[in-house]
Amino acid sequence: MCSTKAPISRRSKRVFDHLSAFQQAKLWLTSHTGLSKDALHVYIGLLILFGAARLFRWRVGDWRPWLVVAAVALAGEAWDIRDVIVINVTPAFAANWHDIWNTCFWPAAVTLLARYSSLFRVKELTE
Repeated sequence: MCSTKAPISRRSKRVFDHLSAFQQAKLWLTSHTGLSKDALHVYIGLLILFGAARLFRWRVGDWRPWLVVAAVALAGEAWDIRDVIVINVTPAFAANWHDIWNTCFWPAAVTLLARYSSLFRVKELTE
């Protein structure tokens, strides 16, 4: 039987052997959803925004749900940097910034729209 998979290099094997549970969960999500890592960052950011607003009963237009998104994004990227350093690889800070931007942009846009536009306001019925 012929395998179409390329052999794993020693460096890649070393990396896969040392993946944290966080990295394994991210790989599982990308492989099972079919979404790219960039798309997952967007969806996770929106999920955290709406989840924090719902859980803490904050309005989406309030800054606090967005701050939760930013805190989670920063914590996730700090964990990514830590995982990279553990395997003796130089961190790619531009990629980390890209991930933070992807995670926070649309939640910020939704927050601003909810705060400063009538898009999310319920119109009162007049009799």
